[in-house]
Amino acid sequence: MFGDKAKSLPQRVALILVPQFTMMPVTSAIEPLRLANRISNKKLYDWTLHSLDGKPVAASNGLVTMVTGDLEAIPADASVIVCSGIDVQHNTDKRLLSWLRKTARRGVNIGAVCTGAHILAEAGLLDGYRCTIHWENLPGFNEAYPDIDATGGLFEIDDDRFTSAGGTTALDMMLSLISSQHGQDLAAQVAEAVLHAPIRHHSENQRLSLPARIGARHPKLIAIVERMEQSLEEPLSPSILAQQAGLSTRQLERLFRRYLDRSPKRYYLELRLKKARSLLLQTDMSVINVALACGFSSPSHFSKCYRGFYGRTPYRERGVPFSADQPLQPAVG
Repeated sequence: MFGDKAKSLPQRVALILVPQFTMMPVTSAIEPLRLANRISNKKLYDWTLHSLDGKPVAASNGLVTMVTGDLEAIPADASVIVCSGIDVQHNTDKRLLSWLRKTARRGVNIGAVCTGAHILAEAGLLDGYRCTIHWENLPGFNEAYPDIDATGGLFEIDDDRFTSAGGTTALDMMLSLISSQHGQDLAAQVAEAVLHAPIRHHSENQRLSLPARIGARHPKLIAIVERMEQSLEEPLSPSILAQQAGLSTRQLERLFRRYLDRSPKRYYLELRLKKARSLLLQTDMSVINVALACGFSSPSHFSKCYRGFYGRTPYRERGVPFSADQPLQPAVG
């Protein structure tokens, strides 16, 4: 299907730009195709850009992109890539969902980059398929679509569905496509041309390793933080965390103070609040359900903790549209 050798050349690819789409995955998807054409000296691929109404689309970085036409201008034999970005829930148009369902019934290859997987899921096009989405959106995606197999990998190609997590992962996905269709040698030459070596495997982790993220390599600290990240919905007490790590509660406190400059309880709370913010911004879950999903049994306690960390209540957060320049860090002062 998506990775199969094209029956005729050029192979057509149509990218649908959703308002506030992320620019990097789009260019990361197109440039490997352009370079494959140039390096092979053949027109292996042809691509067009589209929007719902055929009008230019503003990306999340503010740049406005011209398009070839509307959805009806997409060639019948083109593989379709839905390109989305921030605030995807509010930029998911019912007309696009209907068009995608109708197109899928024709057996067309349909994929997505960045948060476009949310749109495919909303259209019911990922049922029974593996997929991936950006790690920031993964918790909300899992809550909204618990029955869909979202792997959290760099990209996934599963029969006639393909998704990449965002950023430069679209580059790896397209290099995989080029390799399967026109050989590893051409894919390697394209990768070298964009200074992207080695080509990453689809199953590699999107995020930095935990030691790199927290700036510490103490094995017991790493194990405890991993346990915390795995138990956000049902938080574990400091005494249980200490016991599981073979430490006393006092040793646990000292370990966190030394390497993370905060208590274990405070660090754990911050992890839960960051997940809560992600769910508030990226899902339609009620504030109460968000609180429960992040280990808060009382909505009032959740609201108090959230306001203390972010400087606004969860209800106020839900009323503020997400924007490209909105800080992801807690309020200071």
